[in-house]
Amino acid sequence: MDIINITYIWILIALIVLPINLIYKAPYGKHSTKKWGKSIDNKTGWILMELPALLTCPLIYFTITEEINLNVVFIVLWIIHYFNRTVIYPLRIKTKGKKIPIAIVASAFFFNMVNGILNGYFLTLLQFESISELYLILGFIIFIIGFYINISSDNLLIKLRTNQKGYVIPNGKLFNYVSCPNFFGEIIEWLGFAIMTLNPGSLSFLIWTICNLIPRSKAHHKWYKENFENYPKKRKAVIPYLL
Repeated sequence: MDIINITYIWILIALIVLPINLIYKAPYGKHSTKKWGKSIDNKTGWILMELPALLTCPLIYFTITEEINLNVVFIVLWIIHYFNRTVIYPLRIKTKGKKIPIAIVASAFFFNMVNGILNGYFLTLLQFESISELYLILGFIIFIIGFYINISSDNLLIKLRTNQKGYVIPNGKLFNYVSCPNFFGEIIEWLGFAIMTLNPGSLSFLIWTICNLIPRSKAHHKWYKENFENYPKKRKAVIPYLL
């Protein structure tokens, strides 16, 4: 079985996982539970589960590529995102005493490893010169917008956790419209990446991102409404005015 068919199977698995994620909440963060067995420190778990994506994609690219070409631009964007998610973000979050189940860390580790391998491989094959300038420019702009939304939303949440004990209603910027603008930003990021690169690997990552983050957003949104009587009624879960 070639890697293209494997990628399509990987996409099919994402679509199968979507309704499961909509029913069962991943047990970490606001939805923590001891029912999933042993847990480890939240920061350690976050670093471990994101690390494969940071390493595998660029490692495969630089191992297979005989001569560095303009595709390295996509690798740089990948590294910037995942260096933030793997190193900077976990060191900044205020989650002292919080735990994450080892089962969740292991499943995320596996996902990020497969995702990194697929994207590293397809970015190696990609012919930068053959990509339409329109797609490159449009995709890059969308990626940067998504990255900004993701980072700025994370910054607001981290600031809230620094100044408050326990959970409060986040407000400001896109939080005035959706409960999870950080997830919205990440979806926008990988939409832009998929437009720029136009390959099965980036498409699979976009689909997986949607199938993971939309259910997560809806679970967060429901949690906020259940725990805060004054939670804004017009606020959506992840996509302003729509979802």
